[in-house]
Amino acid sequence: MSNRRVDEDKRATLRRFAALGAATPLVGLGGGDDGEDDSSGSSDARDAIVGYVASTPGAHFSKVRDDLQLGTGETQYHLRNLVDDGTLEVSRDGDYKRFFPAGRFSEFEQVTLGYLRRDTPRGMLVHLLRDPAATGSELAARLGVSRATVSTYAKELDAVGLLSREDGYAVRNPETVITLLIRYADSFGSDAAAFADDAADLIRFDP
Repeated sequence: MSNRRVDEDKRATLRRFAALGAATPLVGLGGGDDGEDDSSGSSDARDAIVGYVASTPGAHFSKVRDDLQLGTGETQYHLRNLVDDGTLEVSRDGDYKRFFPAGRFSEFEQVTLGYLRRDTPRGMLVHLLRDPAATGSELAARLGVSRATVSTYAKELDAVGLLSREDGYAVRNPETVITLLIRYADSFGSDAAAFADDAADLIRFDP
């Protein structure tokens, strides 16, 4: 792929998410901090990050950078300013920093989104919502992981209030999990998109 084509794809991606970001409250405040010139390109990148995080809440730094095709320094600069001016907020999730629109999600919803952005925990929750009687061995087989991996994540999900291990496995707070899965299905994997297609008529929610 030529450099020109790469640049065109990057601009198209930035414009698509910038359109979402420009409509978000507080966007534009704090632009040009640290004496840097808030050029059109910089503004597009900033707005694109806001739009991307609004549609992909809980994304970590590398995903923001890579999906928007931005440089590391550019991404760091804008994320830092957006957090400092109150447009975004950040939470620590192990080795990751996850970014969210400020004031939109409770702490539990942020934790839930963090686990939904991991393939195996999301797969476990989706399969258990579809088949509440699924065992640990069945989940491991369906997800192509070891039984030990399922057990490890089950312990973590139990600790944060997303899974009960009292009598087999059962999703806790399923309304929250289902709502977030459906609302942001396109930003998760194909398993979430398929679940949303099947379950969209089961609940109603106010985005």
